Amino acid sequence: MLIARLIRTAWAIVCGIIVIAILLVVLGASTSNDVVSWIHDAGSWLSSPFHGIFHIGDHKANIAVNWGIGALVWSAVAMLLIRLTAGADGYGRFGRRQPVV
Repeated sequence: MLIARLIRTAWAIVCGIIVIAILLVVLGASTSNDVVSWIHDAGSWLSSPFHGIFHIGDHKANIAVNWGIGALVWSAVAMLLIRLTAGADGYGRFGRRQPVV
């Protein structure tokens, strides 16, 4: 359960950064601000494998779609890892020890 919680926390941070970066781009936040620049750079790095999947004419829409796909893929990977590791410690869904067969 601890590993699943760590994965869930990392997933929330990664997807949160990507989504906030998308919102900052779409809403036109100034990249001269250090915080906005850091979030944009981090979101760009985390979603970099998914850049260029679709080429949409509008820059903001292009970022929203491609980076959004990145957030969805990271979510799917995290959910798979959470499901694989959630029962690894021998405890079931409700915290009861599962019998070893």
